[in-house]
Amino acid sequence: MEFDFLKPVEDEILEYIKGLTSQQLGSKIVLHTNEQFPDLKRIKIAVVGVLENHGDKKTVSDVDLIPFRKEFYGLFPGNWDASIADLGDILAGNSVEDTYFAVKKVVASLIKKKIVPIVIGGSQDLTYALYRAYDELEQMVNLVSIDNKFDFGKENESVSATSYLTKIIIDEPNNLFNYCNIGYQTYFNSQEEIDLIEKLYFDAYRLGEVSNNIAISEPVFRDAYLLSIDLNSVKSSDSGNFILFQPNGFNGKEICSLSRYAGISDKVSSFGIFNHNNSVQESVLIAQIIWYFIEGFHYRSNEYPFGSKENYLKYIVPLEEEELVFYKSDKTDRWWIEIPFISNVNNKLKRNTLLPCSYDEYLLACNQELPERWWKAQRKNII
Repeated sequence: MEFDFLKPVEDEILEYIKGLTSQQLGSKIVLHTNEQFPDLKRIKIAVVGVLENHGDKKTVSDVDLIPFRKEFYGLFPGNWDASIADLGDILAGNSVEDTYFAVKKVVASLIKKKIVPIVIGGSQDLTYALYRAYDELEQMVNLVSIDNKFDFGKENESVSATSYLTKIIIDEPNNLFNYCNIGYQTYFNSQEEIDLIEKLYFDAYRLGEVSNNIAISEPVFRDAYLLSIDLNSVKSSDSGNFILFQPNGFNGKEICSLSRYAGISDKVSSFGIFNHNNSVQESVLIAQIIWYFIEGFHYRSNEYPFGSKENYLKYIVPLEEEELVFYKSDKTDRWWIEIPFISNVNNKLKRNTLLPCSYDEYLLACNQELPERWWKAQRKNII
């Protein structure tokens, strides 16, 4: 049974919860203790710790999630009705591969049960294990990473927190349809890496672009299945990370907004936060990021791909060589653009698919400009 990999929540946390009021999160979450394991039939969101950071060569201490749990359980919930469980921790295996296997099995099982796992690392190479969890679901994966660098590795380099993306792209079975980076800082990435992102038709948004207009990230999250956050993408003055000092990055408000967008997305089915330094300071921000994700989760509207097209207004924009078809939801005013299914070509997507987009992209099309994300998705589909 895959849940045998999980170690119950520490007694120190159970004692701490006894001192909380009945209104705080700690009193409302179902816990995995020595006596009982939560009944997953009623659970919608599950918190899972992974005590593995061998992939982070700069790490200074073992993973300790006690400060995070204390901080998180001390918060008050919003107007929430989804049941949340804390399933405890996956211990580091004898090898990193053992840990990946355990994470993959636990996460795959939760996603199959329609439970959203929130995974707290450890090092960011655990994103590879989250990605592999989708193998059993037999679907293409869209991965979004909030990170200040792309995490490409050198050839034959072992997987680490700074090289896991290469393994995701190269390894069979290749289920990655799209990768999008949000918040990269140019001076941390070589020009070859930036060019490679373009060549693979992936998306990347610089820190300044997103900070100036955080709403440009919303369509990206609406199309994502898996979100991985590297806490080094947040500047140290806001995260409390003074071990690996980061003068630039997202501020606390921005990272929480991004997390809320991810929660609102109907497609996001797993979420991970990695590369923290186990400090009490950082655990405050981690707890708030997760709070905002759960807050967003409660605003899911179950639109595309779940609803019918009857609830959408259809806009057809004729261009010189193409006809672009847009849909606008009359429920939330959000926009999508259609990626056509091309017969006689090997399509990765097996039918006409809607790609989330923004109103600005519709206006671009009206001015006879092809939206870049649509063009990239079209190219990826037939390659």
